[in-house]
Amino acid sequence: MAIFMLLLALISGYLLGSINTSIIVSNIYGENIRTKGSGNAGLTNTLRVLGPSAAVIVLVGDILKGVLACLLGYLLTAGELGSERVFDLDNPNLGLLLAGTSCIFGHIFPIYFQFKGGKGVLTSAAVVFMMDWRVGTILICLFIIVVLITRYVSVGSMLAAIGLPLVSLVLNKPSYTMVYMVAIGLLVLIMHRTNVGRLINGTERKLKLGR
Repeated sequence: MAIFMLLLALISGYLLGSINTSIIVSNIYGENIRTKGSGNAGLTNTLRVLGPSAAVIVLVGDILKGVLACLLGYLLTAGELGSERVFDLDNPNLGLLLAGTSCIFGHIFPIYFQFKGGKGVLTSAAVVFMMDWRVGTILICLFIIVVLITRYVSVGSMLAAIGLPLVSLVLNKPSYTMVYMVAIGLLVLIMHRTNVGRLINGTERKLKLGR
């Protein structure tokens, strides 16, 4: 029964993650976000192509689906295994971890949109926060500081991804939780491989802060 519920958490997380807010919003605006700007179906490209109003919707949507996936994974498996509380930092619920990680994978490779989604940064932030709010808070602060200094969203995202397992290690997270933290960090880094090339070539676009 526990294995079935874990499988259900895995599938549910992926299906939730596949609801790519950026693609849906751009379709409503009569655009295809994957053919505009950088071609990435995420918050930054939505902001550049469609403006702040659309970006806010994407921000809320990408965070919300990560939170919902984790809660659903927890609810499906709490009676079978793991913690009795959602935020049990010493014994995180396995269904929550599995559904959250699967949600990120769904965001990047959405079944509803030909497996071409975004880079998973916002959804990853939401999932990490649900896994451990301390780790999430530290990394969000790191991301904001780096972006304010460099104006590169990609640099902030990659440094946060690198910091994910390191911060988790410092906070002495359980070994099986570390597996998920490392997996999420690697996935985000892999999805930013083209950004690394643009940074090296000096063609990466900076985020405009204000007019």
